[in-house]
Amino acid sequence: MKTLVKSLLVAFTLTFVGFTAAQADINKPIHQPKKAAAFQSGMYTTTQGKLHIAVDKETGGTVVIRLTDQTGKEVFTQSIAKNRPTARVRLDVSNLPDGHYQVSITNGVETTTQELTLATQQPAVMTRLVAVN
Repeated sequence: MKTLVKSLLVAFTLTFVGFTAAQADINKPIHQPKKAAAFQSGMYTTTQGKLHIAVDKETGGTVVIRLTDQTGKEVFTQSIAKNRPTARVRLDVSNLPDGHYQVSITNGVETTTQELTLATQQPAVMTRLVAVN
C-alpha cells in the first residue's frame, strides 16, 4: 500500500511540474521597463519668499521634484503619481538659509535642473552728516 501511495505521489508531482513548465512563457521579460512620461515644467518666485513649480506631464509615468542644497542634501522631494497629469507645488523658501540650491525635475530618463540662489539683502545703514559753518 505504501508503495502505491508513493508511486502516485511521484506521478502527480512529475505531471504538475511538467504542466507548469509547458505553460511558462520563456520569451516574456521578468519585469516590464518603466515608461518615461514626457513633461513640461515652469517655476517662478514671489516677493513673499515662495517658489511656485508647475509640472504638466503625460499619464503613465511618474515625475519627481527635488530641491537640494549646495552640499547635495535633499531639502524637499515630491513624487507626482503616474495617473496625475498636472501638479502645482508651492514651497516656502523664506526660512531656508542663504546659499545656492538646485531644483531638479526628472522622469527617470530626462532631468531638468534650475539653479536657485537665496540671498538676504542687508539693510543699508544711512549715515547723515550735518555740518554747521
